Amino acid sequence: MINIFRITIFFSLLILSGCVSETTTEAPDKPNIIVILADDMGYSDISCYGSEIQTPNIDQLAGDGVKFTQFYNTGRCCPSRTSLLTGMYSHRAGVGHMAADYELPAYRGFITDSALTIAEALKPAGYKSYMIGKWHVGTEKPHWPLQRGFDKFYGSNTSQGHYFRILENRKLIYDNQELESVPDGWYATNAFTDSAIAFIQRHRQEQKDQPFFLYLAYTAPHWPIHALEEDIALYEGKYLGGYDSVREARYQRMLEMGLVKDAWSLSAPHEKVPSWPEVDQQEEDRRMAVYAAMIHRMDAGIGKLTASVNKLGIEENTIILFLSDNGGCAEVPGKNYPRIEGAAIGSPDSYEGVQLPWANVNNTPYRYFKQYVHEGGISTPLIIKYPREITQPGIVNHIPGHITDLMPTFLQLAGLQYDQVADPAKHKTLDGMSIFPLEQFGKEEERVLFWEHQGHQAVRKGNYKLVRLNRQPWELYDLDTDRSELNDLSESQPEKKEELLNLYLEWSGKNQVLPFDSVMVWRQKAS
Repeated sequence: MINIFRITIFFSLLILSGCVSETTTEAPDKPNIIVILADDMGYSDISCYGSEIQTPNIDQLAGDGVKFTQFYNTGRCCPSRTSLLTGMYSHRAGVGHMAADYELPAYRGFITDSALTIAEALKPAGYKSYMIGKWHVGTEKPHWPLQRGFDKFYGSNTSQGHYFRILENRKLIYDNQELESVPDGWYATNAFTDSAIAFIQRHRQEQKDQPFFLYLAYTAPHWPIHALEEDIALYEGKYLGGYDSVREARYQRMLEMGLVKDAWSLSAPHEKVPSWPEVDQQEEDRRMAVYAAMIHRMDAGIGKLTASVNKLGIEENTIILFLSDNGGCAEVPGKNYPRIEGAAIGSPDSYEGVQLPWANVNNTPYRYFKQYVHEGGISTPLIIKYPREITQPGIVNHIPGHITDLMPTFLQLAGLQYDQVADPAKHKTLDGMSIFPLEQFGKEEERVLFWEHQGHQAVRKGNYKLVRLNRQPWELYDLDTDRSELNDLSESQPEKKEELLNLYLEWSGKNQVLPFDSVMVWRQKAS
């Protein structure tokens, strides 16, 4: 084990000393790459996507770049992170479910050797790679970041599990060593921001002629919803109008921004959302205020990071992306997590989630949540800033894209072909496509996209999407006229339903996707 205080002092001195000031050194041709991933954040949770939560720094990235309205993740943390890092559907890379090994090819619980990570693929182009925050694509040490191509790591092999302290059953890791403690005043979001800045400052000091890849995977705003009181105070009282009024206001702003079409109605509240007069309104206001405060603090950290990039003089040659790993989360943390009865929501002694009613708001105007593959579970904001490619900043892109597209995008920008870095006898092919050049992205063919998680299944071809809940009937939607998925066309367009179903069955067979009940049987055997 290693003492956190020594690491914290290093990060703090490096940042505060300003040891890397504005540089006049010519930037390398290959761009620096920064991927910022939020955890359990809904589609409408940032202000440039309609939220009342103020996120000026993320908004500035959008204003300087491009934001996508129809970009998709996989609906859950582990699969999304796998697809981001490998450019493959997660089943093909071994993470068809979560981080446990079920001893099935598509359900190993870690990124298998049949897939290259971005960090591994970029090495031949001279990149140094840094990972901060939540890993969760390989719990055991042989599958940690440094074993998968990264040069430095500060974060958790699973999920940190707490924002103010280390839990007994969770790890905080520096490189390959588990940390024993955290200093007073430690808050995960701040620590991850400061570590990211320290890593790139040290990189520029010691290896300024080499490009870097930084993967900053915040845990915010995943439960437990913990926030600093100064941030909570900014939002308390703003949610006393109730779930429906906040959701309606977001929807109206999204219409004005052109993020949704007039034809896409605001879906009805989920059937389990109670009426506002029936709940403890002060408690619910506090709950959402804490969640908002977490996003507010993450945004402030992104502002610090982008300011550091600007100070280093590498802004023009750095691509920055921001997205979320799945939709807003309706889960309730189990009672086995540490909490003190009566502790204020958001305080270090509490252990709460934002819960279903507010998760319904987080994913405005769409249906369902994290783990589901209806639009509310798989739709993510995607913001990209890259001055060298995006010459008309502030544009909105409506072409459907998928998280598997990031790996091929980065390879292209680094001047690499996948077959140059992959071993055809060992590594599987990529599923994604490069986002650049933007004017060509997704316009050459009618693209087909697939999803499966915990038995929830979907396929999208062009504007049509076939989707179902686990073991429930298939539903068919025309997303051009009904992205809210309110008008099921499965009975009126049986030929389209059959076409998409056949595509899904072919894909699931090739990718060793199993019925979720069967996976759970194997899970019991493996345990």
